[in-house]
Amino acid sequence: MLLPADFTSYTREMMGDTLFERLLKGLSAAPITSIRLNSLKVSQIVCDGGESSFTFPLDAPVPWCQDGFYLNTRPNFTFDPLLHAGGYYVQEAASMFIDHVVRQHIQHPVLMLDLCAAPGGKSTALRAALPTGSVLISNEVVRQRANILMENIQKWGHPDAMATHATPADYRRSGLLFDAILTDVPCSGEGMFRKDAGAIDEWSVKNVLKCQQLQREIVADAWACLRPGGLLIYSTCTLNTKENEENIAWMMEKLGAEAIGLDIEEQWGITGSLLPSLNAPVYRFIPGISHGEGLFMAILRKEGERASILDEVPDKKDRKKKKSVSTECQKALPVTEWLTDNESFVFIQQGEVIRAIPRWWQHIYDRLKGLCILHAGVEVATIRGHDFVPCHALALSSSLHHGAFKEYALSYEEAIRYLRREAITLPPTTPRGWVLMTYKNLPLGFMKHLGTRSNNLYPQEWRIVSQLKTEGNK
Repeated sequence: MLLPADFTSYTREMMGDTLFERLLKGLSAAPITSIRLNSLKVSQIVCDGGESSFTFPLDAPVPWCQDGFYLNTRPNFTFDPLLHAGGYYVQEAASMFIDHVVRQHIQHPVLMLDLCAAPGGKSTALRAALPTGSVLISNEVVRQRANILMENIQKWGHPDAMATHATPADYRRSGLLFDAILTDVPCSGEGMFRKDAGAIDEWSVKNVLKCQQLQREIVADAWACLRPGGLLIYSTCTLNTKENEENIAWMMEKLGAEAIGLDIEEQWGITGSLLPSLNAPVYRFIPGISHGEGLFMAILRKEGERASILDEVPDKKDRKKKKSVSTECQKALPVTEWLTDNESFVFIQQGEVIRAIPRWWQHIYDRLKGLCILHAGVEVATIRGHDFVPCHALALSSSLHHGAFKEYALSYEEAIRYLRREAITLPPTTPRGWVLMTYKNLPLGFMKHLGTRSNNLYPQEWRIVSQLKTEGNK
């Protein structure tokens, strides 16, 4: 691997010869493959060589993430239907450290914002780790990346989640305050050099300084959206101190942030501050020392006493609004039976789409209507004339009422054809109407059976198009 000369000289000086040589050795090794299971969908996993639902063997657990596993080899994930069903997420192990942070420092339900969330790796990890009763809003400023984020949030299938397309400044102007915010900020990407050759080509000292300035602007907006006593988790996938320790020092000096620590194990190979002037708890993963790619993370607390919007009781005006929304969406009554515990949802029509928003956080949804909301709660149905077409997100949701649909169990070959959006021949005894397609008991999506033929409703933009397609998840 040919590294930029400026990067080599700066990083050697920052780390010292011993640490830098271990980094070089790590960068010359093959990237490590790991996945994180979705406990909403995959209840029993065997990782000791025994039988499991996976077509590839799970190796050792990732020690800082209770649902994470290393793999000995990297399969062609594109052609595993369980990935498309949201049974797991392909994520490099260091990024799973967010699981450890949340489980140690967030013990009560929170309203949390993942501000720079695409493609969704840390968001799905957050949603899995947050206490029951929490709401997660995942945001991405770049529209194309926001669509990928929405796809991964929908595949994960948790009803207490939203995906938005907005800027940090938009959130600041909204006035909504959060108990916790993750700022996994854009960075120079030094920690991903062995996985992404493009990161090496794009690296420069100028870009590092440009990233540092952008990161501070994002953090400033995020800090204004944080409640007193709230937590801001700062994260990058780069190694230098300018984008990491220097930014933490800036937050402590300019914003009054308090850096707080974590309990970690020595064998995890996590390095602390590499900036002599910063004596604060920070956590750095370095390839060749820790078992993953490069990552930096710090947890900062805002001064004040915690009080959450989740503790607020909607006033009479809000309650009247809830009633009027329900009345306006009486046309949704035929599809309410498509969800389990449907009385806990408010059904709202947004254009042609009917959304089911959990009643207890509808006031949060209403506060964000001025932003571009790509997904919220459960996308239930699309109105087509007098017909209701079940949304693909409904099939992937943990709130789906399976008894509402006839189910058809796909073989592996049929599942791949379905994911390619090709025709599937259903048995002649299949009743007409919507049919839920499953693979190893996990829903993949819907088809409409017309008697002599069936229409494949898998999303056109999600279909498998090439054997060369691979995952590069954050």
